[in-house]
Amino acid sequence: MTLPPAAPVDVRGGVELPARRSDVELHTSDGLALVGELALPLDRDPVATLVTLHPLPTAGGFMDSHVIRKAAARLPALADVAVLRFNFRGVSSPRGRSEGSFGEGEAEAADLRAAVDLVRAAGLPRPWLLGWSFGTEVALKHGRSVDTAGLLLLSPPLHRTSDAELAAWNGSDVPIVAVVPEHDDYLQPEEARARFSVVPRAEVVAVEGGKHLWVGEKQTSRVLDEIVARAAPQALPLPVTWPPVAGGVTPA
Repeated sequence: MTLPPAAPVDVRGGVELPARRSDVELHTSDGLALVGELALPLDRDPVATLVTLHPLPTAGGFMDSHVIRKAAARLPALADVAVLRFNFRGVSSPRGRSEGSFGEGEAEAADLRAAVDLVRAAGLPRPWLLGWSFGTEVALKHGRSVDTAGLLLLSPPLHRTSDAELAAWNGSDVPIVAVVPEHDDYLQPEEARARFSVVPRAEVVAVEGGKHLWVGEKQTSRVLDEIVARAAPQALPLPVTWPPVAGGVTPA
Protein backbone atom coordinates (compact mmCIF):
# COMPACT_ATOMS: atom_id res chain seq x y z
CA MET A 1 0.00 0.00 0.00
CA THR A 2 1.14 3.57 -0.74
CA LEU A 3 0.82 5.94 2.19
CA PRO A 4 -0.47 9.50 2.21
CA PRO A 5 2.51 11.67 3.20
CA ALA A 6 0.89 13.09 6.33
CA ALA A 7 -0.30 9.80 7.83
CA PRO A 8 2.13 8.58 10.52
CA VAL A 9 2.33 4.79 10.43
CA ASP A 10 4.63 2.12 11.77
CA VAL A 11 7.30 1.15 9.25
CA ARG A 12 6.82 -2.60 9.04
CA GLY A 13 5.39 -5.36 6.88
CA GLY A 14 4.28 -4.33 3.40
CA VAL A 15 4.32 -0.57 4.00
CA GLU A 16 5.50 1.29 0.88
CA LEU A 17 6.96 4.71 1.64
CA PRO A 18 7.03 7.62 -0.83
CA ALA A 19 9.59 7.39 -3.62
CA ARG A 20 10.02 8.06 -7.33
CA ARG A 21 9.38 4.63 -8.82
CA SER A 22 9.69 3.74 -12.47
CA ASP A 23 9.62 0.53 -14.47
CA VAL A 24 12.91 -0.08 -16.24
CA GLU A 25 14.24 -2.50 -18.83
CA LEU A 26 17.79 -3.82 -18.73
CA HIS A 27 19.56 -4.96 -21.91
CA THR A 28 22.21 -7.66 -21.68
CA SER A 29 25.25 -8.12 -23.88
CA ASP A 30 23.73 -11.36 -25.22
CA GLY A 31 20.61 -9.62 -26.45
CA LEU A 32 18.05 -10.15 -23.68
CA ALA A 33 15.63 -7.66 -22.13
CA LEU A 34 15.18 -7.94 -18.37
CA VAL A 35 12.34 -6.28 -16.46
CA GLY A 36 12.87 -4.27 -13.30
CA GLU A 37 12.03 -1.27 -11.16
CA LEU A 38 14.11 1.69 -10.02
CA ALA A 39 13.12 3.43 -6.78
CA LEU A 40 14.66 6.83 -5.98
CA PRO A 41 14.25 9.24 -3.05
CA LEU A 42 11.20 11.39 -3.61
CA ASP A 43 12.75 14.85 -3.47
CA ARG A 44 16.51 14.40 -3.04
CA ASP A 45 19.42 12.86 -4.87
CA PRO A 46 20.42 9.42 -3.57
CA VAL A 47 23.59 9.03 -1.55
CA ALA A 48 24.13 5.43 -2.66
CA THR A 49 22.56 2.76 -4.84
CA LEU A 50 21.63 -0.86 -4.19
CA VAL A 51 21.77 -3.22 -7.16
CA THR A 52 19.71 -6.10 -5.79
CA LEU A 53 20.27 -9.69 -6.88
CA HIS A 54 17.42 -11.98 -5.91
CA PRO A 55 17.33 -15.57 -4.57
CA LEU A 56 17.31 -18.77 -6.64
CA PRO A 57 14.72 -18.63 -9.44
CA THR A 58 14.14 -22.38 -9.38
CA ALA A 59 13.15 -22.08 -5.71
CA GLY A 60 10.79 -19.13 -6.22
CA GLY A 61 13.23 -16.23 -6.04
CA PHE A 62 12.39 -13.07 -7.99
CA MET A 63 12.54 -9.29 -7.77
CA ASP A 64 9.65 -9.27 -5.26
CA SER A 65 11.36 -11.62 -2.78
CA HIS A 66 10.45 -9.96 0.48
CA VAL A 67 13.73 -8.46 1.74
CA ILE A 68 14.45 -6.97 -1.68
CA ARG A 69 10.90 -5.66 -2.03
CA LYS A 70 11.04 -4.11 1.44
CA ALA A 71 14.40 -2.51 0.75
CA ALA A 72 12.87 -0.85 -2.32
CA ALA A 73 9.74 0.10 -0.39
CA ARG A 74 11.53 1.69 2.57
CA LEU A 75 15.12 2.74 1.94
CA PRO A 76 14.65 5.51 -0.65
CA ALA A 77 12.60 7.39 1.98
CA LEU A 78 14.38 6.30 5.14
CA ALA A 79 18.00 6.41 3.97
CA ASP A 80 18.10 8.38 0.67
CA VAL A 81 19.23 5.20 -1.10
CA ALA A 82 18.30 4.29 -4.68
CA VAL A 83 17.21 0.67 -5.16
CA LEU A 84 17.29 -1.20 -8.46
CA ARG A 85 15.57 -4.57 -8.46
CA PHE A 86 15.03 -6.77 -11.49
CA ASN A 87 14.23 -10.31 -12.56
CA PHE A 88 17.16 -12.42 -13.66
CA ARG A 89 16.84 -14.01 -17.11
CA GLY A 90 13.83 -16.30 -17.46
CA VAL A 91 12.21 -15.08 -14.22
CA SER A 92 8.64 -13.77 -13.94
CA SER A 93 6.92 -11.48 -11.45
CA PRO A 94 3.93 -9.13 -11.52
CA ARG A 95 6.26 -6.63 -13.26
CA GLY A 96 6.65 -9.10 -16.16
CA ARG A 97 8.98 -11.78 -17.44
CA SER A 98 12.64 -11.32 -18.26
CA GLU A 99 13.72 -12.92 -21.52
CA GLY A 100 15.97 -15.97 -21.63
CA SER A 101 16.28 -18.94 -19.31
CA PHE A 102 17.98 -19.78 -16.04
CA GLY A 103 21.75 -19.80 -16.45
CA GLU A 104 22.89 -21.64 -13.28
CA GLY A 105 24.66 -18.51 -12.06
CA GLU A 106 26.96 -18.30 -15.09
CA ALA A 107 24.87 -16.58 -17.77
CA GLU A 108 23.59 -14.23 -15.06
CA ALA A 109 26.98 -12.48 -15.28
CA ALA A 110 25.53 -10.57 -18.23
CA ASP A 111 22.44 -9.69 -16.17
CA LEU A 112 24.64 -8.21 -13.43
CA ARG A 113 26.62 -6.15 -15.93
CA ALA A 114 23.40 -4.87 -17.51
CA ALA A 115 22.14 -3.75 -14.09
CA VAL A 116 25.33 -1.87 -13.25
CA ASP A 117 25.35 -0.34 -16.73
CA LEU A 118 21.83 1.00 -16.13
CA VAL A 119 22.88 2.51 -12.79
CA ARG A 120 25.89 4.19 -14.38
CA ALA A 121 23.87 5.47 -17.34
CA ALA A 122 21.39 7.00 -14.90
CA GLY A 123 24.21 8.79 -13.08
CA LEU A 124 23.42 7.07 -9.78
CA PRO A 125 26.12 7.02 -7.08
CA ARG A 126 28.03 4.26 -5.28
CA PRO A 127 26.43 1.03 -6.56
CA TRP A 128 26.56 -1.66 -3.88
CA LEU A 129 25.76 -5.22 -4.98
CA LEU A 130 23.10 -6.54 -2.60
CA GLY A 131 22.74 -10.29 -3.11
CA TRP A 132 20.49 -12.68 -1.26
CA SER A 133 21.18 -16.44 -1.38
CA PHE A 134 21.65 -17.26 -5.11
CA GLY A 135 22.16 -13.54 -5.69
CA THR A 136 25.28 -13.67 -3.50
CA GLU A 137 26.74 -16.32 -5.79
CA VAL A 138 26.23 -14.06 -8.82
CA ALA A 139 27.84 -11.17 -6.95
CA LEU A 140 30.84 -13.20 -5.79
CA LYS A 141 31.42 -15.02 -9.07
CA HIS A 142 31.03 -12.02 -11.38
CA GLY A 143 31.13 -8.83 -9.32
CA ARG A 144 34.82 -8.23 -9.96
CA SER A 145 33.96 -7.45 -13.59
CA VAL A 146 31.89 -4.38 -12.66
CA ASP A 147 32.57 -1.12 -10.85
CA THR A 148 31.01 -1.46 -7.40
CA ALA A 149 31.24 0.23 -4.01
CA GLY A 150 31.05 -3.10 -2.20
CA LEU A 151 29.27 -6.42 -1.69
CA LEU A 152 26.42 -6.99 0.76
CA LEU A 153 25.72 -10.71 0.96
CA LEU A 154 22.60 -12.00 2.72
CA SER A 155 22.51 -15.72 3.57
CA PRO A 156 25.36 -16.71 1.22
CA PRO A 157 25.18 -20.49 0.57
CA LEU A 158 28.55 -20.61 -1.28
CA HIS A 159 27.33 -23.58 -3.31
CA ARG A 160 28.35 -22.20 -6.68
CA THR A 161 31.27 -20.03 -5.52
CA SER A 162 34.64 -21.80 -5.29
CA ASP A 163 37.41 -20.97 -2.84
CA ALA A 164 39.46 -19.78 -5.83
CA GLU A 165 36.69 -17.36 -6.81
CA LEU A 166 36.55 -16.08 -3.24
CA ALA A 167 40.33 -15.68 -3.06
CA ALA A 168 40.29 -13.71 -6.32
CA TRP A 169 38.65 -10.87 -4.38
CA ASN A 170 42.01 -10.25 -2.73
CA GLY A 171 42.85 -8.40 -5.93
CA SER A 172 40.21 -5.81 -5.06
CA ASP A 173 39.78 -3.55 -2.06
CA VAL A 174 35.98 -3.17 -2.07
CA PRO A 175 34.22 -4.04 1.20
CA ILE A 176 32.66 -7.49 1.47
CA VAL A 177 30.05 -8.02 4.17
CA ALA A 178 28.33 -11.39 4.64
CA VAL A 179 25.24 -11.32 6.87
CA VAL A 180 24.83 -14.91 8.02
CA PRO A 181 21.86 -16.25 10.00
CA GLU A 182 22.58 -18.38 13.06
CA HIS A 183 20.18 -21.08 11.84
CA ASP A 184 20.84 -20.89 8.10
CA ASP A 185 19.92 -24.02 6.16
CA TYR A 186 23.06 -23.95 4.03
CA LEU A 187 25.93 -22.00 5.62
CA GLN A 188 26.03 -21.04 9.29
CA PRO A 189 28.37 -18.44 10.83
CA GLU A 190 31.23 -20.73 11.92
CA GLU A 191 31.53 -22.34 8.50
CA ALA A 192 31.04 -18.97 6.81
CA ARG A 193 34.02 -17.56 8.73
CA ALA A 194 36.12 -20.52 7.60
CA ARG A 195 35.11 -20.18 3.94
CA PHE A 196 35.55 -16.42 3.86
CA SER A 197 38.91 -16.61 5.65
CA VAL A 198 40.59 -16.76 2.21
CA VAL A 199 39.57 -13.08 1.91
CA PRO A 200 40.85 -11.68 5.23
CA ARG A 201 39.06 -8.33 4.88
CA ALA A 202 35.65 -9.99 4.42
CA GLU A 203 33.37 -9.27 7.37
CA VAL A 204 31.03 -12.02 8.56
CA VAL A 205 28.11 -10.70 10.60
CA ALA A 206 26.39 -13.47 12.55
CA VAL A 207 22.72 -12.79 13.28
CA GLU A 208 21.48 -14.53 16.41
CA GLY A 209 18.23 -16.37 15.80
CA GLY A 210 18.30 -15.58 12.09
CA LYS A 211 17.16 -17.99 9.38
CA HIS A 212 17.89 -18.18 5.67
CA LEU A 213 14.64 -16.50 4.58
CA TRP A 214 14.73 -13.68 7.17
CA VAL A 215 11.03 -14.10 7.94
CA GLY A 216 9.44 -11.66 10.38
CA GLU A 217 9.82 -7.94 10.99
CA LYS A 218 12.61 -8.35 13.55
CA GLN A 219 14.83 -10.20 11.09
CA THR A 220 13.91 -7.95 8.17
CA SER A 221 14.71 -4.82 10.18
CA ARG A 222 18.05 -6.28 11.27
CA VAL A 223 19.00 -7.00 7.67
CA LEU A 224 18.01 -3.52 6.50
CA ASP A 225 19.99 -1.99 9.37
CA GLU A 226 23.10 -3.94 8.31
CA ILE A 227 22.65 -2.78 4.72
CA VAL A 228 22.23 0.88 5.67
CA ALA A 229 25.15 0.72 8.11
CA ARG A 230 27.42 0.16 5.09
CA ALA A 231 25.72 2.00 2.24
CA ALA A 232 24.35 5.06 4.08
CA PRO A 233 25.45 4.99 7.74
CA GLN A 234 24.41 8.60 8.32
CA ALA A 235 20.76 7.46 8.10
CA LEU A 236 20.97 5.28 11.22
CA PRO A 237 19.02 4.70 13.33
CA LEU A 238 16.27 4.20 10.78
CA PRO A 239 12.94 5.82 11.71
CA VAL A 240 10.29 3.37 12.87
CA THR A 241 7.40 5.63 11.81
CA TRP A 242 6.60 7.60 8.68
CA PRO A 243 6.67 10.52 8.65
CA PRO A 244 9.41 10.25 11.28
CA VAL A 245 8.24 11.15 14.77
CA ALA A 246 10.51 12.26 17.62
CA GLY A 247 11.31 9.26 19.76
CA GLY A 248 9.95 6.88 17.15
CA VAL A 249 6.45 6.90 18.67
CA THR A 250 3.40 7.34 16.48
CA PRO A 251 0.98 9.87 18.00
CA ALA A 252 -2.44 8.63 19.07
